Amino acid sequence: MTQVESFHHALKFKYDLCIGCSHCTGVCPTGAIHVEEGKPILDSNRCIDCGRCYLACPVSAIYIEQDDFQTIYNYKFPILLLPSIFSAQFPERINQRAILSAIYHLGFKYVYEVEKSIDVLKDAMIHAITDDNKEKPVISTYCPAIVRLIQVKFPSLVNNLLLVKPPLDLTSLYIKKAFIEQGIAEEDIGIFYVSPCAAKIAAIKSPVGDKKSHINGIINMNFFYNKVFRIIKQGIYELRKEESDFDSLSRNNLLWSLTEGEINLLPEGRNLAIDEVHNVSDFLEKIENEDITDIDFLELRACDESCAGGILCPGNRFLIAERQKKRAKKSNHRVSKKENELLKYKDYLLDHIGVGKVLPRSMDKLDDDISVAMRKMKKSFELNSYLPQVDCRICGYQTCKDLSDAIANNQADLKQCIFIQRILEQTDKLTQAEAIKINKQIWGDKKFDKNTLKGMNLE
Repeated sequence: MTQVESFHHALKFKYDLCIGCSHCTGVCPTGAIHVEEGKPILDSNRCIDCGRCYLACPVSAIYIEQDDFQTIYNYKFPILLLPSIFSAQFPERINQRAILSAIYHLGFKYVYEVEKSIDVLKDAMIHAITDDNKEKPVISTYCPAIVRLIQVKFPSLVNNLLLVKPPLDLTSLYIKKAFIEQGIAEEDIGIFYVSPCAAKIAAIKSPVGDKKSHINGIINMNFFYNKVFRIIKQGIYELRKEESDFDSLSRNNLLWSLTEGEINLLPEGRNLAIDEVHNVSDFLEKIENEDITDIDFLELRACDESCAGGILCPGNRFLIAERQKKRAKKSNHRVSKKENELLKYKDYLLDHIGVGKVLPRSMDKLDDDISVAMRKMKKSFELNSYLPQVDCRICGYQTCKDLSDAIANNQADLKQCIFIQRILEQTDKLTQAEAIKINKQIWGDKKFDKNTLKGMNLE
């Protein structure tokens, strides 16, 4: 299987709303955003679609794309692939049957929860961890934002990634196989996924380590929740007798999407679960530097409380996690083949569970030509030594190192640093007017409008 040439990004900017506050620049775990003319500029190769910028934006100038919901009606068999945490978004007074009935009212023919394939995936995970030839720690590939984080920020760890399909891809593979076996034409099958985050949208649009996804469309969970909740409140649906797939997940399957959901299924060993992307990044630095060793498996999630904290989840992440755990307590420890038809396809899924090699995409790579890259690296190191190391972001970049890298690549100028500007002004090598012009190029004219002072009575 081949690596895609470029990352697809679900996060988009609304420049007409942006106020140039640079909050997005400050929270990005990979320094993928810098500011030019008062607007954020995205480095496509660095962005991992974790959504921290989306949460930090005070004016909703960052949005997440989704496919047109109406496309579900283009298929004879529109099938909904739903994360089990979706039902945990609703108040406890709304039961599973009402939620499912409202979903069918929207036009879906079948509804499947993503975690149906966990029992198949668990076996592959255990096999990898117990394989002496596999580099340790084995790192989960469940969270696509973490896979991309490792690609761009910790490329030396790509060989530690568990090269298996996540539950989303395994369950969609089962659905496609099962319906085709029933004699349904592939073009009549439309599989739609309700996503709790931007990273899963990006992963479906451009899979890492795989050729393509079996998902035909993606629906924003916040959008879909409001759509379903409105139908329930209006009472315009027909209440179904059965809860269908909402009954066919085991306790372990339901806990999978929460923190420690993976490591709870593994045999004894040193297995750690870490959530929130900055926590993960800090921990991976220690792994890469070999400050921490002797770990068997790492469950890493970009969101706080894992998928319960997905940026597209409409509910409070702690309440979502609580509801999910309550549902898990009511469920069986194990689910039979009769209750979960997917298990009848276990051998087929195991035969197709692998993905291709994940390639590093280091954000520190300055050039494809090694000799040129070495010269740029040396220049960047020297430039960085002159900078103040306060990471104030006034230059438009997240850190002094990011600015020095940009200068080495002829994408920025040392005079963008306000401390360098003051030094040059003191030695008469830069005028105040020239300094203002440089800062206007970074932050735009509006922030340097003299009329602002009139309303402040400072003139």
